Amino acid sequence: MNAVVIRKHGGVEVLEIADLPKPKAEAGRVLMKVKAAGVNHLDTWVRRGLPGMTLPLPMIPGSDGAGVVEEVGPGVHDPKPGDRVFVSPGYSCGRCIECGSGREPLCKDYGMFGENCNGLQAEYVALPAGNVVPLPDGLSFEEGAAFPLVFLTAWHMLVTRAQVRVGDDVLVHAGGSGVGTAAIQIAKLHGARVITTVGSADKVAKVKALGADEAIPYRTTDFLEEVRRITRKRGVDIVVETVGQETWERSLKALARGGRLVTCGATGGYEGRTDIRYLFSKGLSIHGSTMGGRAELLRVGRLVGEGRLKPVIDRVLPLDRVAEAHRAMAERSLFGKSVLRP
Repeated sequence: MNAVVIRKHGGVEVLEIADLPKPKAEAGRVLMKVKAAGVNHLDTWVRRGLPGMTLPLPMIPGSDGAGVVEEVGPGVHDPKPGDRVFVSPGYSCGRCIECGSGREPLCKDYGMFGENCNGLQAEYVALPAGNVVPLPDGLSFEEGAAFPLVFLTAWHMLVTRAQVRVGDDVLVHAGGSGVGTAAIQIAKLHGARVITTVGSADKVAKVKALGADEAIPYRTTDFLEEVRRITRKRGVDIVVETVGQETWERSLKALARGGRLVTCGATGGYEGRTDIRYLFSKGLSIHGSTMGGRAELLRVGRLVGEGRLKPVIDRVLPLDRVAEAHRAMAERSLFGKSVLRP
């Protein structure tokens, strides 16, 4: 089978299309023919290398995917061959207190396809049966590959960690990103007013079409000053922070009293300056967030299937053009997700 392979860290030139043995459906696992595979920022970190982490190379990247079950291994009764499915991107032990509490990302054995083991950017993949979920009727394979990681991440950030409420003002950074497009929709679904930042003027209309009430072109406008103007100096209740160092200090200053900052990434740098006086004097909270639990993914999948949340796909590419997807993320030229078609 053909697969994207990363054998060493580096630029897009290390992305290789390799001919690998087709995996087998061993006990407790299913063999899925991949019809579409999502591309995420995580893939670029795996390619470049993560400081302080040793990743198991060579690696097939890709955490999202959708396809058709081709074969099931011994002991698997559901799903069945021929079923249309999408993939839950994370896995855990399933036995510890955290897993039993629905907090799987806090499991000490938690991992993700495409980061801790081979992922989905291939023609076939063998997966634990528990990570294969029925694809809602009416959703294309491309949509099934575009929503799991980013919508689960945004849902866990806003609903579980920051506890978004009707009437909240929410600032979503990078509204044109995968997590950003998901967070805008989830915040609106919960009755919030959404302010978002975008990298170019052409994205303003696009984020407003998703439900954003205000859009700030951050390259030409200071988002902190705009937030203060829009909220009449009150600030926002929640900041969805995915950028990190580049925006961190101003994100904290953008919060209203009692506000919550929730972060899931640091695409603009790892070290954010924090004036501790803002935290205690304004009663602020900072929440770290990684992925989400299976119950949250099932709820998100239902809402996507009902059309109440919609995956945003910027482009669909053949597998051998994976480097184009990585370049587009580096240039911040995407609106939504890139999807590969093996």
